[in-house]
Amino acid sequence: MATLYEGYTLCGVGPVQNSSNIGILGVEQGRDIDYVLVTDSSRSITVYKVSDQKPTGSWSVKQGQIISCPAVFNTQSQEYVVVTDDRVVRVWKEDDVNLEKAFKATVSADVLRVLSATDSEPVVLFCCGAVRFLDSLLASPQQPIEDVLTEDEIIRWSTIVKAEHQLVVLFSTEQRGEHCLYVQRFNPNTLVKHRIETEPGLSAPISFSATCRGSNIHLLYLYLNGSVYESVLPFRSSSTGAEGVQALSCSLCLSLPLGEEKLMSGAAVVLDEAHVAVIGFPHPSAGACKDYLCIWNTHFQTLQASKEMAGRIYSQLWCYSGKLYVPHGKMLSVIPFDCQKSSLAAAMGKLKQTSRNVLWFYLLLSLMNVFLTGFFLLFLQNVKSALTVDQLVEHIKTSAVEDVQAEVGEFIRRAPQADLQLAAGRVALELVSRSQTDANFYPQCAFLQLLETRYLCYSVCPELLSLAMVKKDFHLCQIAFQIFSDIPEAVTCACLKAILSTPDLEMETVNLDTDSVIFMKELTQAHSRSDEEGGQLNGFCPPALESDVSDTPSNKLQRDPLSLDMSCPVGLHKGALLNEVLQTAYSDRSLLPHLKDLTVPQVIVFLQYLRFLYFKYSHDAHKQIRALRTPSISQIIDWVCLLLDAHFTVLAVAPEAKRLVFDLHKFVRSQVKLYAELGKIEGSLQVLKNSKQSEDFGMYAIQVIELF
Repeated sequence: MATLYEGYTLCGVGPVQNSSNIGILGVEQGRDIDYVLVTDSSRSITVYKVSDQKPTGSWSVKQGQIISCPAVFNTQSQEYVVVTDDRVVRVWKEDDVNLEKAFKATVSADVLRVLSATDSEPVVLFCCGAVRFLDSLLASPQQPIEDVLTEDEIIRWSTIVKAEHQLVVLFSTEQRGEHCLYVQRFNPNTLVKHRIETEPGLSAPISFSATCRGSNIHLLYLYLNGSVYESVLPFRSSSTGAEGVQALSCSLCLSLPLGEEKLMSGAAVVLDEAHVAVIGFPHPSAGACKDYLCIWNTHFQTLQASKEMAGRIYSQLWCYSGKLYVPHGKMLSVIPFDCQKSSLAAAMGKLKQTSRNVLWFYLLLSLMNVFLTGFFLLFLQNVKSALTVDQLVEHIKTSAVEDVQAEVGEFIRRAPQADLQLAAGRVALELVSRSQTDANFYPQCAFLQLLETRYLCYSVCPELLSLAMVKKDFHLCQIAFQIFSDIPEAVTCACLKAILSTPDLEMETVNLDTDSVIFMKELTQAHSRSDEEGGQLNGFCPPALESDVSDTPSNKLQRDPLSLDMSCPVGLHKGALLNEVLQTAYSDRSLLPHLKDLTVPQVIVFLQYLRFLYFKYSHDAHKQIRALRTPSISQIIDWVCLLLDAHFTVLAVAPEAKRLVFDLHKFVRSQVKLYAELGKIEGSLQVLKNSKQSEDFGMYAIQVIELF
């Protein structure tokens, strides 16, 4: 059995820049299982944290330069390696910003790929078939590179496998219609050439995949006619390559169904000993369609799982740590999967000694069971078919709220993801349109379900947030702020004004995200560690603790620290919504004019809340609370600056703002003092960092370090 779980988008696929018509050059494993390294077909290399679906680093080559092969991560040195313009090897670290300033070396021959395996030194494969370990090549970049291949022999595919702390490089070649496989082993260093033998009339293999199981290398290759062959090579071989070209026997392990259209490309990746993932070949029951990702059981020739992929298929497929990476359309999708041994396989394993007739009997029973199950499911599907998007839109125009919400929920559950991605915006627009004309119609649950699909954005349904503010549906506003990344600054300010103008008592009755409310509750109740230790933390202390009060207008402002009111100026629910606003993307220039629409009382309350957050964050109270979404201290400071810029004149003359502005001034001055003191000891810290400690300490030693 196998399962394909719900996928998600990791990144976009840029326009094709090379002649090979490939969307992405490669996806390689990063520094651990949660990171991948994506090299696109233009000029950039990006590291993504898969669980967060966010980039953690990105580098680009200059205009006119070309990335020749996918970048890889060297797990031994914790460095990245890539080849540009065929011969320039570049090596850089995570914290390097400019790729041009990183280490680079020009080698004497064209490089095909840099191959990397976990906890092993990368191997450089040249177009001529020669291989070098990366360190030995960089030690002497201009060393001569021997020609392993003949003049018209071209490498079509390459990979590296590792087992028992040994590396083996595999690459296939094509020469005048003949296909060969080269196996480069190390320790001892041997190169063996095999001739791939298949049935007569087959064209070149379009995809290869290699895995190491036990003491053998299993090589799987796919042909355009749907045939999947497997060859087995010993991981360790006594052959030295002097015997000449050796025949590589193979066996047919899977025959994929073909549609009516002529296939031009495809890809296959081995998942385990019994399952293979295939893309580019039609689904057996979906007609002539190449837009499917399928998992097949090679032991029993059965389709185990499938998922329709929207957009153009690039016939590229990678597999790392239980996840498939598939570029399609304008995106690179990550699709988790799971493969399990079937009960029939277990039964067949127990019946090895029985007769062939008994084995066929069990196989026939299994196939009948699959056929009857599929027929029954098809019957149920025909009895109760899901609404089309056109039918659903017509129902929205006339049906009651309860019926509409039930039908929208059923549509979301049953519709294929590709169809849902296109239909979500249309359904949301129709729901908003009726809600604006019919005061008694407001399907909140349907809106929330559509938002949870993450196929909506502000530009797809721009009236949704405005409708939510009119209905004072702050729960919907909160979810939209979490999902939408393209909210205009004018709408952000309108939502902020609506939140600030709503009384706390009314806001407390709103149903909000539990995690955000718990964060606010624990933040207001948290005692900062600096209070318990009686000192200041992170350079922050309340205004009353400042010794320098030369600019204080009167002694009345020098109040006792215990009397300083640092309680939250708003309710928990209002604070949770304000936190979502703080985390919204914006442009300073676009946001400033709209902030001026806030009234003076609203500005003061908002600044008081920001001061409260700054106080808690400066004392690390927020680090004691586990929460999924919280504003950062830099976001808090940015909003304080924006509000002061937008309302500087009003705050300077308003009597009710005098105490607040004075406290903010004290906060800023405490940070300035902290950085000034750190600057004084910067030289001493640098001396300590650069000082060379003696290696021979013995059992006791006194070391004198001069600081100047």
